[in-house]
Amino acid sequence: MDYKDTKAAISTVTYNRNLLEAPTENIYEAISIIAKRANQINEDLKKELVDKLEEFATYNDSLEEVFENKEQIEVSKFYERLPKPTALAVEEWLNDKVYHRNPEETV
Repeated sequence: MDYKDTKAAISTVTYNRNLLEAPTENIYEAISIIAKRANQINEDLKKELVDKLEEFATYNDSLEEVFENKEQIEVSKFYERLPKPTALAVEEWLNDKVYHRNPEETV
């Protein structure tokens, strides 16, 4: 998923509790689902960042010296400016983009 073109809030936002719990009718279950999705998003972003930084990595025989080039710094700054994974997960939840099911419920 492309997290760069999202409309998620970059700063702290207060959400309507009723909107958050509406799909599950249980605020704790909704928060649990949002937290699991935020963990998935965080893993995806971390993997993507590491892959991009590896492209610019310069390897040395000396372990004491670590060189950072301008491209690595720019990539890192870009990812720091993205919304937090929890904000992305809440946005997906409120826009009904998160699939969830309760295995204990019988159909």
